[in-house]
Amino acid sequence: MRAVDIILKKRYGHELTAEEIRFVVSGCVSGEIPDYQLSALLMAICFQGMSKAEIAELTMAMEHSGDVVDLSEIPGIKVDKHSTGGVGDTTTLILAPLVAACGVPVAKMSGRGLGHTGGTLDKLESVPGVRVDMDTETFIKTVKKTGIAVIGQSQNLVPADKILYALRDVTGTVDSIPLIASSIMSKKLAAGSDAIVLDVKTGSGAFMKKPEDAMALARTMVEIGDSVGRRTVALITDMSQPLGHAVGNALELREAILALRGQIDESDNLMQVALALGERMLMLGGATKSAGEAREKLLAAKRSGAGLEKLRELLIALGGDGRCCDHPDELITAKLAIPFAAEQEGYICSMDTLAIGEASLLLGAGRSKKTDVIDPAVGLIVHARLGDRVEKGEAVATVYANDEAKAASAMALLREAVAVEKDPPKDLPPLIYGSAE
Repeated sequence: MRAVDIILKKRYGHELTAEEIRFVVSGCVSGEIPDYQLSALLMAICFQGMSKAEIAELTMAMEHSGDVVDLSEIPGIKVDKHSTGGVGDTTTLILAPLVAACGVPVAKMSGRGLGHTGGTLDKLESVPGVRVDMDTETFIKTVKKTGIAVIGQSQNLVPADKILYALRDVTGTVDSIPLIASSIMSKKLAAGSDAIVLDVKTGSGAFMKKPEDAMALARTMVEIGDSVGRRTVALITDMSQPLGHAVGNALELREAILALRGQIDESDNLMQVALALGERMLMLGGATKSAGEAREKLLAAKRSGAGLEKLRELLIALGGDGRCCDHPDELITAKLAIPFAAEQEGYICSMDTLAIGEASLLLGAGRSKKTDVIDPAVGLIVHARLGDRVEKGEAVATVYANDEAKAASAMALLREAVAVEKDPPKDLPPLIYGSAE
């Protein structure tokens, strides 16, 4: 079997066999297939697509290219959650403790932020002492003891994806549903959970700008999960504005703590998405039979403080100081707090959410490359939402910075990102577009 023959076969639109796909993934990890041939195959897949069977085979081959975590020691149905990435998306830090407090174990291997999307691990590490590099044995023991653990991915988890993703990033082949779906699902499957809830973003701050593309990606990933016996559900949610008000690591952790303390209204966008995802997690985990019953259990866990206590247990298990759950305003803060004011009165008609995320990145809250060091204190709070009326000079956002030059660059991006017009917008996007189940 030769890589060039497989490239030609896909170039002409033919379906690859399971053996051919496994040959490519094996050669990718071993280094026997060079980057230029892998890149050529990725481009052929971008143009020709893949069948459902091919996508499933690629996902499974990538899943088994490295370590596969066995969570069978943990009693109950383990449910994982994954977001395709957004701005101000703090849902994991709210729903994971709530779901665990409702009796469904959450054993989550998470990622770091890259580009304009924030990473859950970086938010957790804004608490002094937190270390997310727990070994698998300790990870399993922690979930058995507390019902929750969120840690970094094993270095040898899906090595094929690390290689292929790096190539996709520099060869213009990121935007391919088969490649996106297999990349995400291979990691979720290798992480060992029994069921998966996906949050697929759409809008200006998402990788999938159009709702129909997000739905296609969601359906593809659900089909992959179901084909290998992992019950999978996806929600398509809006990212045409930051989901929460906070964008930045300590700021987002503070917002999550406030949510679990009951200081954020249940009608807030962030809370609504967290609850909707949590409903699916409880139902997949066998804790409830209906969304209504699941929501009541989640809200009860929040109101009783049980969810906040699970977050405290998680932070302590990771080596952090759980007292921040009692004093969230004492989390690390930036030296500068600069209001970003509306230059005219009117209505917030649109937000370039990608640019807002990039403004946070410029401040030091994100990474342009994996080796960049995060400043946990910086970021911004977006006060206004789409459709809100603002007066001239009113603070639409507050920029939190430790460097005046970076603050100025972020402010310049915000001026371009937020559109204020005389008349209110005719249509506002739905918060949840639909689901794939």
